Amino acid sequence: MFGNTKAFSGFSVNDLEKAREFYQQQLGLDTEGLNEHMFTLKLAGGTPILVYAKPNHVPATFTILNFQVSNVEEIVDKLSAKGVKFLQYTGPIATDAKGIHRANGEGPTVAWFTDPAGNILSVVEGK
Repeated sequence: MFGNTKAFSGFSVNDLEKAREFYQQQLGLDTEGLNEHMFTLKLAGGTPILVYAKPNHVPATFTILNFQVSNVEEIVDKLSAKGVKFLQYTGPIATDAKGIHRANGEGPTVAWFTDPAGNILSVVEGK
């Protein structure tokens, strides 16, 4: 039914302008304003991600967006210098002092952080 249908994802935020500023200035993404209640993130590959304002927004408790990079540590350092705080985890996905989970061959190297609305994002090492 949807095999040839274009699709896109979306998520909510509690403050649209704070979110737009974060995605543009901290992450370096282009955005396209649709109206005063939503905008799209313009990602490599062309599939837009809809970001919309929701008054009773509750942050996602899972990773909503993963950015594939060639060197997680380099990106963590650059984002940290811009004020982005990386999450610290213990247990099976334990992170180091920088907030990086180093999989050592047991999966990808990854680091998680949040947007201003508390939604979880990640940078994940891949080719």
